[in-house]
Amino acid sequence: MNAWLVTLPVLATVPVTGWLLRRRPAAARRFFLGFGGLLLAAALAMAFVAFGTDAGHAHAAASAATAAAPAQPVNGSALIGAAIAITGSSVGAGVAVAYTGAAALAAMSERPEVFGRAMVVVGLAEGIAVYGLIVAVILIGKA
Repeated sequence: MNAWLVTLPVLATVPVTGWLLRRRPAAARRFFLGFGGLLLAAALAMAFVAFGTDAGHAHAAASAATAAAPAQPVNGSALIGAAIAITGSSVGAGVAVAYTGAAALAAMSERPEVFGRAMVVVGLAEGIAVYGLIVAVILIGKA
């Protein structure tokens, strides 16, 4: 069931996208932006429904019925924050490495002796992803 929820929109848009890209590229761009916005709105609505339900009372009633010790609830917002930290830092590091790597290769093609300095700059750009990982670990530790 979950696989169909993911693949059905993709299967529905592939023929439309192919036709639009051949006939009208500007309309295809608008279609992509509109469809992406629609999917984002649907994902946000599903997230609000999932996190808006009162699962705490159901969990407390079930644990009281079985007379077991209540478990610590998982803080979903900390996990979402960790995912955003990882995603943002990885995308930022990818963009930074793309630009600095291209510039480093261009500089090394003209002067091979700048290899060490160029790789240091590329390594510093990659460090952005490590900072996101550290933030995510801290947030998961607080969950």
